[in-house]
Amino acid sequence: MSNWSSFYSRRVTCKQDFQKPLAGGETTVHQLVTALHSTKTGHKPLPGYDPNVDSREYYRAQQNIDCNEVYPRIFIGDGITAKNKAYLQRIGITHVVNAAEGRKFGLVNTDGNFYKDTLIRYIGFNMLDLPSTDISQFFYSAAGFIKRAHDSGGRIYVHCVQGVSRSATLVIAYLMIEKGMLAMDAIRTVRLSRDIHPNEGFLRQLALLDNQLRRQRLR
Repeated sequence: MSNWSSFYSRRVTCKQDFQKPLAGGETTVHQLVTALHSTKTGHKPLPGYDPNVDSREYYRAQQNIDCNEVYPRIFIGDGITAKNKAYLQRIGITHVVNAAEGRKFGLVNTDGNFYKDTLIRYIGFNMLDLPSTDISQFFYSAAGFIKRAHDSGGRIYVHCVQGVSRSATLVIAYLMIEKGMLAMDAIRTVRLSRDIHPNEGFLRQLALLDNQLRRQRLR
């Protein structure tokens, strides 16, 4: 088959996949918003600390830490915690995903050099928490990084500034791409352990990803 014929065949296949009806219809933003707000976040102790220890110094050490394990060995937290290398090492973090890399307002100024005095491996994505941001361009590269880390037994810390939108969206996409979860199930999984709030634009892109993955599984 010539290159042109192969290209044309892929285009036809993609068009057919796009037209394939989905059981239950298309995943919509409204469905994802409903899944988000109908799932109550439970209280869990801070990773790395024993809730039964009663000590002023112990409590003080936890004050500036914001971190939750949302899936076995996958953690979501904020940018301040991302800079607390002692804490990351305390809970055995081996990989860090910065979903807000950069020096401007609304970003977290870390990179691979920041962790060079540790064994932590790093990847960063420069994007703002705006509905117009194309976060989908990072779905597969982030999911691949997290998968390789997770498959090797690593512990992954995914963060943005507050740990509620950009980082949560990347973890949800990972669960969809690599763990085969539907978007609503992935959102509920993360939301059960952390009070996340992906913006509407990110939810729209997760809905599109969900429909694409569902059609691929029809093949």
